[in-house]
Amino acid sequence: MAASNRIFCLSLGSQTVRFAEFNLDSRGGLVLCGYRTSELLADPAMDSTRVAQTGLLLRELSAAVKASGSSVNYSIPSQSVFTRFVKLPSVAEEQVGQIVAFEAQQNVPFPIEEVVWDYQLVTSPDPGKLEVVLVAIKSDLLEELNTAVEDAEFRTEVVDVAPMALYNAFRYNYSDLGGCSLLIDIGARTTNLIFVEAKRVFSCSVPLGGNTITVAIVKDFNEPFAAAEERKKRQGFVSLGGTYAEPQDPEVARVSKLVRNTMTRLHAEITRAISRYRTQQGGSQPERVFLCGGAVAMPYMREFFSEKLALPIEFLNPLRNVAVGKGVDVSEISRDSHLLGELVGLGLRSGSDCPMELNLRPASVVQARETAARVPCLVMAGVCFLAILAGWWAYFAHAASVQNTVCEQMQQKVNDLGGVESKFSAIKDVIKKNQEVVVPLIEAVNNREYWVRLIEDINTRLPDRFIWVTSVEVEAPKNEVASNPKDKAKAPKPPVLVLKGFYVGPDAGNARGVAVVDQFAEALGKSPYLTLQPGKDRPATVPPEDWAASYTIRLDLNPSPLKQSSAK
Repeated sequence: MAASNRIFCLSLGSQTVRFAEFNLDSRGGLVLCGYRTSELLADPAMDSTRVAQTGLLLRELSAAVKASGSSVNYSIPSQSVFTRFVKLPSVAEEQVGQIVAFEAQQNVPFPIEEVVWDYQLVTSPDPGKLEVVLVAIKSDLLEELNTAVEDAEFRTEVVDVAPMALYNAFRYNYSDLGGCSLLIDIGARTTNLIFVEAKRVFSCSVPLGGNTITVAIVKDFNEPFAAAEERKKRQGFVSLGGTYAEPQDPEVARVSKLVRNTMTRLHAEITRAISRYRTQQGGSQPERVFLCGGAVAMPYMREFFSEKLALPIEFLNPLRNVAVGKGVDVSEISRDSHLLGELVGLGLRSGSDCPMELNLRPASVVQARETAARVPCLVMAGVCFLAILAGWWAYFAHAASVQNTVCEQMQQKVNDLGGVESKFSAIKDVIKKNQEVVVPLIEAVNNREYWVRLIEDINTRLPDRFIWVTSVEVEAPKNEVASNPKDKAKAPKPPVLVLKGFYVGPDAGNARGVAVVDQFAEALGKSPYLTLQPGKDRPATVPPEDWAASYTIRLDLNPSPLKQSSAK
């Protein structure tokens, strides 16, 4: 068999840890390839260290079978799990989950957020109703147990409940039986009663088991629990009672009577459970009983139940349809076959579909599995992201290559144009030098024509009579020192043209005579060559008997239009 076919199973009892390894044959059937069992300290006073003891045994077991990193299915004893069969009204399939969640909150005796719970639909005796089995366990207890399992380097796959694992094993091996069968699983602290009828199942637990007998011995013999447990294993059997002779050893007789008293109490509980199953669950009277669990190996246990229940009694054989590998000790398996029911049921969870598939995996395991399930998606997303980055990198690399090629071509053109630019610069330099030579000549020509045109312009504006010009002078401008540094950037003042002369007439000495001068000044102010300075050097007042008066007109000389054009 391939190593990947290995199926590891653990039954975590309150007093015993059992391990089995299975493989799948070519037809998908189970093959038992290994079996081990280890005992825990039986003293109830040591319950606080029980998980630590379990973890130590599991680590030793994992190292012995070389199961490090392998998946494992394990079961939890019934006393640690709340189990309830609940009837529901017939509703649509999509509403079952909501109703079951509501029922779980109503039935589970702990806050729902503090437990891990699961459910499964089971066949109901009432055609118009549904029935589910609810199972729940405290989250902290489950995490503690699971930590012990994973510290032994197992990987949790399935967390089942012991009675349901036993039910799966029974259905796999005794599918040919009709009627109602009762499984009595007597463990250390509880006895699980499982009613199997056609496709129906019902289970309940009785708080009586092997430790109940040990506690009775402790009280009767006044000895420690460990000594009482050893006495039970060494001397214990079920007293037959009645006319049967008692053992000669009085201590053995005392032990056998204590065992019988406990079993009698258990029988009473079983009778009540059968009655409850028939009345409340609508079940049938059991037609046969199968014994399993650690305490049923006690001598005369089968005879006791046969006498009390008046039904066919046999030990459960969970290996009825399970093959046994060559390396397995057949004698040990034959001796402990009634203890392997839970392990076979756990093995079936990985090998085939089971009628009961509850799974109480803790939140840490579920979260780890969801994360592991997302890893391929995350890896694929990362690969896609890297592929996108690679695509963009290739695109930009190609774009950069194209850009470099274009830049090289453009640079070649720029280099070619650089030569043209150099030629243009040389031509500009020549033009500038020629301008430097020509501008003074142009200015000389303009200056020569300027005064001629200026005088001609003055003559055109001179009135025909009563006034004449005696002198034309040019004064240099008086540039004032600027008090504000910003004023230094202003243009310098232009030269001043001073016209002097006389005007004549009978009114030369009064305001009417002065008007002739003002008209002449205003006409000069309209010249393109001159700008009138208003309010300066008006004609002097002369006596009335004088026939002529002098005047002075001051005007700013405008730059020559030809000079301006040449400067531009």
